[in-house]
Amino acid sequence: MSIAVDTIAPADSSTSTDRASELINAMAALPAADPRRAQLRGRAIEAWLPLARHLANRYANRGEPRDDLHQVAVMGLIKATDRFEADRGVDFAGFAIPTIVGELKRHFRDKTWSVRVPRRLQELRLAITGANNTLSHTLGRSPTVADIAEHLGISEDEVVEGLEGARAYNSTSLSTPISEGGTELGETLGGEDDGYTQAETRVTLGPALASLDEREQKIITLRFYGNQTQAQIAEQVGISQMHVSRLLTRALAKLRGQLDGAAA
Repeated sequence: MSIAVDTIAPADSSTSTDRASELINAMAALPAADPRRAQLRGRAIEAWLPLARHLANRYANRGEPRDDLHQVAVMGLIKATDRFEADRGVDFAGFAIPTIVGELKRHFRDKTWSVRVPRRLQELRLAITGANNTLSHTLGRSPTVADIAEHLGISEDEVVEGLEGARAYNSTSLSTPISEGGTELGETLGGEDDGYTQAETRVTLGPALASLDEREQKIITLRFYGNQTQAQIAEQVGISQMHVSRLLTRALAKLRGQLDGAAA
């Protein structure tokens, strides 16, 4: 990637590109403990801000606020400033540009997806977006899946997969109004319905109850359907309360065994 830095700095800037280069080189030449380094660092970053803004603007109109992109680009500029080594023979612009661009790409890859998807799909989405823009210009129409696949050298199935994965990039808030009455999207979502579980339990409970003897069935019915106490059941059946307790325990154990077997 090659960008003429002289064309990036505003015409009315008091600090020329040459002056910006002098500042960064002077800062890089100082030891880390030198008290002058911090001041030169701040001035150098300020002098190179037009470069960061220029690169951020290249990624505008992709769904992210321009101010956020500027902040990300400045973070990349700061990283480049702190890592720059003048004695390596590379000018600062050549070092800073890939650093800033990499920071912007990471922002889109890691921070802007509503639902986390594999990196492969994130990168595929970016490639498809770039291909779509290029082909729309060269073809004079919206490209087809086949056009994009041929341009990228991938299969049509991979293009479709990338387009499907792109749906995770944006999501709709559950607070979004969907009617004039103020109904929100979240209000239309169904909740957990215990009725299905209860219906399944009733279906399996019938055969399980049938496995009990007549007295066990009567005690279970009086206890859980008639809501009677053990003392009331004992009086009605004509046995002791202790016996009722033992029969209930045995009957419930049988039912659990039947229900667990049905579930398995």
